[in-house]
Amino acid sequence: MKARHIIALWFVLGALYLVIESIWRGWTHVSMLVVGGICGLAIGAVNQIPSFYETKMIWQSITVAAIILCVEFGSGCVINLWWGWGIWDYSGVWGNIMGQICLPFAALWVLITPFAIWAEDTARWSIYDWYTRRQLDPGKPPKYAPYSLRSVYKELFTGR
Repeated sequence: MKARHIIALWFVLGALYLVIESIWRGWTHVSMLVVGGICGLAIGAVNQIPSFYETKMIWQSITVAAIILCVEFGSGCVINLWWGWGIWDYSGVWGNIMGQICLPFAALWVLITPFAIWAEDTARWSIYDWYTRRQLDPGKPPKYAPYSLRSVYKELFTGR
């Protein structure tokens, strides 16, 4: 992928993270565009490894949730603790680490990550396809996503 593809992917995935957080919490902060974009790119990087995407969805979900928690913990330490912005604080939630991540949200991320994997794959595929079509054949109609979100959750819940 070229730099412009990566920047477009980072922005699209970061914006999606903003939308999800706004729906969940009722508000968000612009810094989450950066954090969400980093999470999305990290998910994409690991998802390009054949041994990763060939494993069962539950293990992919656990792995991606761990990546997201690491990014959130690191960014939370900088944004909330070092800079003092106080965007989130889980210190009152059971199983928290320094108030930046907690076990209940870790479990929630395991359920959300199939969507994150699908969104990253679909965004990567769409952005690359869009740039490629624009260069090779501007009149060519758009293609559809390579697989459905439903199929990803089916894999998660059936253990495939």
